[in-house]
Amino acid sequence: MKHAFVFPGQGAQFSGMGKNLYESNSIAKEYFEQANEILGFRITDVMFSGTDEDLKQTKVTQPAIFLHSTILFLTTPDLLPEMVAGHSLGEFSALVANKALSFEDGLRLVAKRAAAMQRACEINPSTMAAVLGLEDAKVEEICAGFTDEVVVAANYNCPGQLVISGSIKGINEACEKMKAAGAKRALVLQVGGAFHSPLMEPAKQELQDAINNTTFNNPTCPVFQNVDASPYIDPAMIKQNLINQLTAPVRWTQTVQKMVEHGANRFTEVGPGAVLQGLVKKIAKDVTTEGIN
Repeated sequence: MKHAFVFPGQGAQFSGMGKNLYESNSIAKEYFEQANEILGFRITDVMFSGTDEDLKQTKVTQPAIFLHSTILFLTTPDLLPEMVAGHSLGEFSALVANKALSFEDGLRLVAKRAAAMQRACEINPSTMAAVLGLEDAKVEEICAGFTDEVVVAANYNCPGQLVISGSIKGINEACEKMKAAGAKRALVLQVGGAFHSPLMEPAKQELQDAINNTTFNNPTCPVFQNVDASPYIDPAMIKQNLINQLTAPVRWTQTVQKMVEHGANRFTEVGPGAVLQGLVKKIAKDVTTEGIN
């Protein structure tokens, strides 16, 4: 049986994240200071003592979560993943963990991704909503019924929990339709925009150039990627899937199922919070879950 490592995405941030690690581990401190230089501002100040509002800015949130997860992984001894995956943004940490990306290049790409997504949100004001207690197929059917507004399934988090993404008008209307169809809840989320939808196309174009100009190495183990939940070791394919991820849904339910099919029976979440441990348990009840945070 195999040991899988998983890395969280946006939403896992909290004020004070990474502070203990910075203060207790000299190697971690070096990584954090290197990150401050690469980013051109002291992100550590925002992570360690910023308000929740400060941390919610996409340009801060994404690098902050990447740094917490990745530095935790790099400074914890004897971690030997046999497969990795990350939820959306977490895929970049997963690619540092399996050595497909260097720490520096991973951070630069995450910073570019965050800035590009922020700009895309400003071009098209948009949002997301969580739909609970409705079959995936029903959610997809309701989304497909919208022709004048963008409404798509964006995050397949676990059975009975799906996030939709799109225009503000479309998402508000879709929430009413989801409730009418029997959803326990359909709740608009406090997010910057419609991530993992066609409205992220401008960000995808920006990120594509950055990814194509970055060196990706042969990984030490497969990464199960969000776009189709399949395992990859070919750097060219990993790059393309990372580009496509911005406008495609995060297939987390299918990713965990596929990892289990490939022998995963122990999942370790590395980074802030324990959201992925909870989702993994809902998808695959028989596996062992734990966290390094």
